Amino acid sequence: MAPPRSKVSQPGRALAALFIAIAALAGLMFWQGQTTPKLALDLAGGTSVTLTAVTEKGKTPPSSQMNQAVAIMRNRVNGLGVSEAEVAKQGNNVIVVQVPGQGQSRVVGLIGTTAKLQFRQVYAETAPGPVAVPAPSSSPSGKATSTPSPGASTTPSSTPSAKTSASAAPSTTPKGRALSQALTAPTPTPTGSAAPGPTVTPAPATPAPATPAPAGSAEEKAALDQFQKADCSRKGTKLAGASDDKRQWVAVCDQDGKAKYLLGPVRVQGEQIASATAQPPNVQQGQVAWSVSLTFKKQGADQFYNVTRDAYAAYQKDPSSPQRQVSIVLDGQVVSAPEITRGAIGGGNAQIDGPPQSFTQQYATDLANVLNYGALPLEFKQSAIESVSPTLGKDQLTAGLLAGAIGMGLVVLYCLMYYRGLGFVAIASLVIAAAITFLSVVLLGKLINFRLSLAGIAGLIVAIGITADSFVVYFERLRDEVREGRSLRSAVERGWERARRTVLVADAVSFLAALVLYIVSIGTVRGFAFTLGLTTLIDVAVVFLFTKPMVTGLSRMSFFSRGHPMSGLDPRRLGAKSTVSRATGTTLTKEA
Repeated sequence: MAPPRSKVSQPGRALAALFIAIAALAGLMFWQGQTTPKLALDLAGGTSVTLTAVTEKGKTPPSSQMNQAVAIMRNRVNGLGVSEAEVAKQGNNVIVVQVPGQGQSRVVGLIGTTAKLQFRQVYAETAPGPVAVPAPSSSPSGKATSTPSPGASTTPSSTPSAKTSASAAPSTTPKGRALSQALTAPTPTPTGSAAPGPTVTPAPATPAPATPAPAGSAEEKAALDQFQKADCSRKGTKLAGASDDKRQWVAVCDQDGKAKYLLGPVRVQGEQIASATAQPPNVQQGQVAWSVSLTFKKQGADQFYNVTRDAYAAYQKDPSSPQRQVSIVLDGQVVSAPEITRGAIGGGNAQIDGPPQSFTQQYATDLANVLNYGALPLEFKQSAIESVSPTLGKDQLTAGLLAGAIGMGLVVLYCLMYYRGLGFVAIASLVIAAAITFLSVVLLGKLINFRLSLAGIAGLIVAIGITADSFVVYFERLRDEVREGRSLRSAVERGWERARRTVLVADAVSFLAALVLYIVSIGTVRGFAFTLGLTTLIDVAVVFLFTKPMVTGLSRMSFFSRGHPMSGLDPRRLGAKSTVSRATGTTLTKEA
């Protein structure tokens, strides 16, 4: 009876594919310039920042909000990669974030960013410096502006005051900013028809979900006064109350220090964003900078459609009206204020972009990350930033590597004593698995910021047993077939068919355990789970692409096929029911 045909009929092909993959990984490692694994906080130290919650009158923040802030910060850390950063609450109002590696101020700042996003319609825009604005009752054209009574029905298109004019400088609209594909074409910069500076012109009355404050209210006057006096020329300036979503009227500075705005009520909250994704420049559409693509929830999609509809109505009535703009306010600063000139935007999708010098790949990726996990429920200030020394250091790292070397040595010794010649296949499998694991850890450090901690090293040491278990299962199945009196070539294929399912089931259980542990754990335990899952996948690849093809190739050599005593497959030593004569190749019946 002919032996079953192997699925790997040409073992050389599988081995060639494996070595080509290893060579490609090694080449990629040298190409990206990182040739050693990144180390985690316990082995390499890092940066520690203390964040203190800012509350009204210094009150103690609610415990639920502090716990929510910790959870959001951890999600942001995970969004940046498996870096094993630590986020912990201390006391009632302090959160300490420790990030592996030196010079991590960017990551620390991103974690502590409030990320409160708002969409508001623009009512006035001017240069960033202080301006002299006429009294609210006057207007450049001499036209009176109607003032709704407190009980009257109003819309966001109503102005917070009469038309205002900036006599200090003409209005400037930041260029290159867009919200969707419908906004790529620039429109004329608002200059006003009767006087230099921005002109606030009422848009047609349209239904809207929000109602502005009555003209002449204390809040309106305060916002208008703040808008006149504010100096936003310094980049990063935040005005008081700019991020307060309860205020109907706010004065807000441009993120780049190029303009300042008087904005109406919040029309869409950041909580209505379902997902945010960083997008590379689309040259075909004329984009030269990165952007962030937004997808709204159902309610947010309706609200966004309404505000863009109102802005487009204002543009149709007066193309120079600042109300044609919808501002995107992030943490009290205007990120962009695109002009709605091609109609209301429906469908629940939008896009935030800006000039190339500010909307870099890093900025777009960071912005998308914080928007995906929502805004922090509290505002935090950085109380202290300091470098952290490694808690374990070189001695513990050396001890961990030594433990791994001892474990590997014991496995090698066992394989040579028990499996003899076949043990060299096991040793080679371990070496191949170690090489792929090393290359993977180095590359993942560059790609997803994976850092190797002592717990992660423990996961790699445990993986030695997982890899050894796989070839032990196969080798024992192979020896069982030889004991049944089959030739080695037949035993190789039949043993593989019986062992393959066992190997896959065992690795699947190990991988699922690692996956569950990674999901439910935090801190360094996640590093252990990550390396355990990674090495389990590598074990499957090594067994299928190296161990099995190697045994298939060796079975064609007379040293193994004839059952040499040192091969580990000697039928007599294994107690086979029948043996194959090494001299004649004839089958002999085992003596009773």
